[in-house]
Amino acid sequence: MRVIAGNARGMRLVAPTGLQTRPTSDRVREALFSIIENRIMLADAVILDICAGTGALGIEALSRNAASCCFIEKERRATEAIRKNLAAAKATGRARILEIDALKALRLLAEEKVRFDLVFFDPPYSSPLYLPVAAAISGFSLLSDDGMLIVESDRRSLLPEQVGSLVKIDRRVYGDSAIEIYCSEVK
Repeated sequence: MRVIAGNARGMRLVAPTGLQTRPTSDRVREALFSIIENRIMLADAVILDICAGTGALGIEALSRNAASCCFIEKERRATEAIRKNLAAAKATGRARILEIDALKALRLLAEEKVRFDLVFFDPPYSSPLYLPVAAAISGFSLLSDDGMLIVESDRRSLLPEQVGSLVKIDRRVYGDSAIEIYCSEVK
């Protein structure tokens, strides 16, 4: 697993051993960032990476000149990998790591009145967090007006067309993975 593009292009990412972390494959990340870059400008974007695992998605965005990325990951071995990967990518100064439960972290970010241009959410496929996290992002208004929520799930799981004010605008399947993209509802 490596960084696909940008100033850290080609850098190998470290991952904790075991089945707890399922990093997004290079092929899926490459396709995903192609979709993203056709919809928003990554340069200077503020990113949130929930259930970050190795930090691959957030680090890829930082490598492509995102302004900052907040990583939410409650597993200690994963946050250690994120710290190592950020240091290797020379992106530590533009990153924040919250080593707590995703819903608690979202509540904290809402209290800080932070808004994100791009939110990645890639939990374990069996996670019960899909709807609660999407509902929290909507309810706490954590997306900027033109922001996007990117959710990776098992291809057999079909997420709702709408969660709160978030509307699904795209779904792509890559092998066993599905990428679902949500934006704020146009009023």
